[in-house]
Amino acid sequence: MTLTTSPESPAPLRQISHLLSGYIGRLGAVWVEGQIAQLNRRGGICFLTLRDVDADISVSLTCHRRVLDMANPPVTEGARVVVHAKAEFYEPSGSLTLKAAEIRPVGIGELLARLEQRRQLLAAEGLFDLARKRLLPFLPRGVGLVTGQASAAERDVLDNARLRWPGVEFTVRHALMQGQSCAAQVIAAVASLDADDSVDVIVIARGGGSVEDLLPFSDEGLVRAVAATTTCVVSAIGHEPDTPLLDLVADLRASTPTDAAKRVVPAVVDELAGIAAMRQRARLAVHGLVQREAHGLAGIRSRPVLADPLSMVAERDDTVADARDRARRCLGHRLDRAHDELGHHLARVRGLSPRSTMARGYAVAQRADGTVISRVGQVDPDDEVSVRVVDGHLRLRLTSVIPTDEGEPA
Repeated sequence: MTLTTSPESPAPLRQISHLLSGYIGRLGAVWVEGQIAQLNRRGGICFLTLRDVDADISVSLTCHRRVLDMANPPVTEGARVVVHAKAEFYEPSGSLTLKAAEIRPVGIGELLARLEQRRQLLAAEGLFDLARKRLLPFLPRGVGLVTGQASAAERDVLDNARLRWPGVEFTVRHALMQGQSCAAQVIAAVASLDADDSVDVIVIARGGGSVEDLLPFSDEGLVRAVAATTTCVVSAIGHEPDTPLLDLVADLRASTPTDAAKRVVPAVVDELAGIAAMRQRARLAVHGLVQREAHGLAGIRSRPVLADPLSMVAERDDTVADARDRARRCLGHRLDRAHDELGHHLARVRGLSPRSTMARGYAVAQRADGTVISRVGQVDPDDEVSVRVVDGHLRLRLTSVIPTDEGEPA
């Protein structure tokens, strides 16, 4: 039913308490999982505080002494249990109480079964895929460490890492490594280190313990927080047989905190030895290369063509001399033929030259303007003419012009 109230007509507290008692009473009996935080026996009634495993929530629990005595193994403080109880609201004090009819301790087998179920669900989401794993840097600028304060795991990681590489820088965040607040504190420490740009690797380290002690490192919230980091995470929880879910989601699983120190930083002694070995190999490789090239050069120099380079030139001397002589003879023959041809042409030119004709007694008569006189009609008496003979010119004045009769020899 809905209760109608207003500032003018408020409901009395007893009515609200009575309504809450009715609402809670309709819930009926339920199965509840939690951890026993406190346990007091008072006569035939036992008073317990039941706390949530993952959240900071607790509630009062009451039961008859025989209900507690029937639990096998016996229930103690810190034990995880499953309780069949009915919720009751005590109206006078306004408090909620669970009245237990049966209490069952959660055994190791059941815990492992629940962890396996959780592992399968997270694996189905791909949080454990190898493709998500990131390679650790060869030499990180800074290493973040999440561990218990003044714990053996902290000493193991710091001492062994600094023995291997003295210059390594650590940023340490302390957190509870077991108990109810463990997962929340580790999540906060991981988030703080992931936001630090100087940290390249985060190591979560804890020594060995029971399955119950290591349960916080299988917490779903912690697993998802580590999967969401941008910085490489190394899980070093417990010993070799211990495998919390944190090992599966981390980028690298170390069997122990000491092993984590060996994984995150290289050993300076090993690196110096490796550098020395590489230098020696490089020296041998260069020496071998020089030796091979020297042998190759010696082999090339020993070849006849390089041992006596002029031998090939000497072999070609006679060929060059013969070719030169043939060239000279051919050129001489062509010059002789050309000389004879030139003589013949010169004789022909001389035979056709006017000078040769004039040497035989002929002359060339020209008027004063240079016109050659070939007929008597071209001149008149008293005209001046120039007569060209073989060795000069004669200037004459005509006294008469006598034409030749036709048919008379010239």
